[in-house]
Amino acid sequence: MKDVRPAQKDAYELILEAIDVGVYRPGDRLVESELAERFGVSRTPIREALQRLETQSLLSRDGRSLIVASLTHDQMAELYVVRAELEGLAARLAARHATAEETRVLRGMVEDDFKLLNDPAALARANRRFHKQIHLASHNRYLVQQLDLVHRTMALMATTSLAVEGRGRDALAEHDAIVGAIEAGDGDGAYDALKRHISIAFETRLRHDADAMLAEG
Repeated sequence: MKDVRPAQKDAYELILEAIDVGVYRPGDRLVESELAERFGVSRTPIREALQRLETQSLLSRDGRSLIVASLTHDQMAELYVVRAELEGLAARLAARHATAEETRVLRGMVEDDFKLLNDPAALARANRRFHKQIHLASHNRYLVQQLDLVHRTMALMATTSLAVEGRGRDALAEHDAIVGAIEAGDGDGAYDALKRHISIAFETRLRHDADAMLAEG
């Protein structure tokens, strides 16, 4: 059955979105004909999109097949280092440049997201939306572009740290502190709060992965 998607989205965006929301997960094989049928587009743009995603290392080769790539431990660690610095910078710039309207939207997101604590998948989507809003509030197009690339790569992680028991509530408390600093125009405070938020998320993921390995062993 075909997915009904907005006409303005091209094949690349459609596949990327499907990876981002977990329709296709690390290790899943992507087949041109199946993707064309799913998204209701011809195989030529699908083929071009797959080549582009492979160039960006979001897909990898398994023989003649293309699969959704997986991140090694080192790649994940490197990604979090870059993400923490760029996100922190976005928060610092948002504290300087965010409009009153943008700040109110961020505050509203934090308040609304507490309603999603029992739904980790929905909370993860809301979390992406919250971070994207901070990126936009930085009012720096080049930083937004780099953060888009980082967050595309984050989609290659098979699980969300927000699924760990208690992490969702803690993460929202951290979001509250970030927004508080932005509201106060405290660039250094916003930078520190967001970097700390990313660091805690990374530590939570490492602990979760270590526990999963122990359980499997």
